[in-house]
Amino acid sequence: MIEIGSRARKLPAPPSVVWESLVEPHRRGARPWLSLLSDEIEPRVLEAEKPNRVVWSSLWPSRPNDQVHFELTAVGGETSLKFTLLTPDEAPDQSKTGHLRRRLNHLLFADLRFSYGQ
Repeated sequence: MIEIGSRARKLPAPPSVVWESLVEPHRRGARPWLSLLSDEIEPRVLEAEKPNRVVWSSLWPSRPNDQVHFELTAVGGETSLKFTLLTPDEAPDQSKTGHLRRRLNHLLFADLRFSYGQ
């Protein structure tokens, strides 16, 4: 697998809460955060080990074999969330790579973060 991008940041919720958000983004009672663009599809959970690991399928039909791996680590009452975007295929060009990274950054470290009220 080739790494396309990776980033880690803190989220203001414990790992069990962040894990549930990643595994069931549309669960009843949760604030909506997974707002997809027209070129994106709902990811499927390929693997999940509560509360430290989740693997999503690709969000992009044009890149169906890509995977998003999440590592969750407790930091006080918060979570350090690291995503790694991997592909078994050729890496995309620089423009597409930037778009994919930017979208994951926005979904996780803006939309998901704000769903926790901060």
